[in-house]
Formats: sequence, C-alpha cells, structure tokens
Amino acid sequence: MGSEVTGSEAAGSGSAGSGSAGREPSVNFGNISGNNTFAVGSHARAESRHVHYGGAGQLDEGAAELLKAVRDLRADLREKVRSSEQTVALDEALAETETELTTTGQATPTRRERLRELLTDSQALLTVLASAGTVAGLVGLRL
Repeated sequence: MGSEVTGSEAAGSGSAGSGSAGREPSVNFGNISGNNTFAVGSHARAESRHVHYGGAGQLDEGAAELLKAVRDLRADLREKVRSSEQTVALDEALAETETELTTTGQATPTRRERLRELLTDSQALLTVLASAGTVAGLVGLRL
C-alpha cells in the first residue's frame, strides 16, 4: 500500500515526550493512489466507497430517464414557480440527485426516498407541473 508509520507512534508510546526528547510523533504516507483507505488518530475510522466517475453516457435507461426528469423539474422550478423554502429544499435535493446521477450513474435508494418525501410535501406542484409528476413517478411515489 505504500504507507509507513514512523516516530513514537510506531513504537506504540503515543506520547512525544517518552524517550524521544521532544520529537513529535509523525506519520508518513507513501503512494496512496489507487483504491486505498487510511485513517489517522485514536478515534479515526476509514471508509471506502467505490465511485465510478463515468459521466451521463454510461447511465442505464432508467437513470437517464430520471436525470432528464430531474433537469426538467429544476428548470420548471426556476421558470414557473415562485421560490419558497419548500421549492428551495426540493431544488437542492434535485441538484444533489443530478450530481449523483452524473458522477456515479445511479441515484441511491436514500436519495430517491428524500425526493419522494419532498415531492409528497409539495403536492400542489405535482398537480401544476408535469415535470414534478414525472420525477415523482420515477422515484416510486404513488399518486
């Protein structure tokens, strides 16, 4: 992996004063390119999530349809609806969904659930904007 630990941390003492005459503990990382995970500190936790940065060209048909619907609804929110706390929250969730779709090729179940919640709270939009109804249907909201 190319990681190396040096100093008093390597000796397991955990304190800079014991036997190191004022030397600070140090950690050196070599080559960390690739699919490596590391954490530093007594309470550190390393998590690895593989993300494929492929772009919209690698979306499956359902994800591509959702991406188009998300973009259409965002445009409709900007052009046809007066801004409110509710529409701002919905637009932010749509923006996050768009980013997730374009970077990973999918929208996680958690992301879809969040959109369902926001769209449920925005029932008036569903009746006025066809794009809201399309997104609602694609994330599994039963109208």
